[in-house]
Amino acid sequence: MTHTHNELADQLPDFADRIHELKQSDRHFARLADEYHELNRQVHRMETNIEPAADEEIEKAKKQRLKLLDEIQSMLSASPAS
Repeated sequence: MTHTHNELADQLPDFADRIHELKQSDRHFARLADEYHELNRQVHRMETNIEPAADEEIEKAKKQRLKLLDEIQSMLSASPAS
């Protein structure tokens, strides 16, 4: 199996521990992280033609993934570390 790029820990390595903490303690954050994970996997499948898709569909999914990443990063930046 190949490595799926753009995982949260890859994108936000400085927040790896905090991501884990918030996934355990914040239901909203956990939902966003799960959505990001699934969308990232979907983009990977489309880009590798496991699930062929039109370029427009791939770009739309990438934009959604980036929006989720921005929201997650914003939550991480605003959240005090425990």
